[in-house]
Amino acid sequence: MVADVILPGMQKTEEQHRNDICVAGRWIFERGYAPATDGNISVRLDAGRILASPTGVRKGAMSPGQMVIADLNGRKISGEGEVSSEIGIHVQVYRMRPDVHAVCHAHPSLATGFAAAGVGLDRALLCEQVVALGSVPVAPYGTPGTPELAATIAPFVHAHDAILLANHGAVSYGPDLLTAFFRMELTEHLARVSLVTKVLGKESLLSEADVDTLLAARARYGIHTAANSQAGRPVTAESNNDTERITLTRVELEALIDEAVQKERARR
Repeated sequence: MVADVILPGMQKTEEQHRNDICVAGRWIFERGYAPATDGNISVRLDAGRILASPTGVRKGAMSPGQMVIADLNGRKISGEGEVSSEIGIHVQVYRMRPDVHAVCHAHPSLATGFAAAGVGLDRALLCEQVVALGSVPVAPYGTPGTPELAATIAPFVHAHDAILLANHGAVSYGPDLLTAFFRMELTEHLARVSLVTKVLGKESLLSEADVDTLLAARARYGIHTAANSQAGRPVTAESNNDTERITLTRVELEALIDEAVQKERARR
């Protein structure tokens, strides 16, 4: 029986890590972040090995014995299942961030929608976003299952703790599996809030001073990351260069179009 709990900040046995991946997989599936057999999860076992979810298995129905052990080249060492074709994403993160010990890749609907639109989640909208996540950029498109996909995230890994994958999904990571999962969950929550502000046509961003205070509070909350706080800093009220959004009714829009047409006819 897999306990429905993942405890961070502790030394664990391989068996505990196997159980944790099953729990995280069930959470990801239940929240709709990984339909069908999508997504993959891994933890770093030691300097040269990672334990990962197998390919082609529904994340909500995995068993500890199905996990695969791979090296830091993504090659299978042992296991009942097969290594995911997207293991390269995980390997890229582990190689670049020694502080990272767990990676989650999933396809949460709203965050993936932003990824498909090529729009990053980089606005300072939520205090918890600044403290626990920072900005979430969009990596260029890379074909799934190829080295190209892993290469697209390389420019962002050092400075961020979650990345949107263009036309694909998202990847999040952290010092333990619980943190990696929470960052995926927060990424989707941020996407939901961001979408609401876009629908309403207005957003009220936090100020530079607000962001400075929140970043300073990370240590007080026990949040440790190697992500560069300046490069991963969200856009604030002062640094926002967007032009003001203007909302028109259909009648007003049609009137403007008619006026433009009449002016063009008169010019001719």
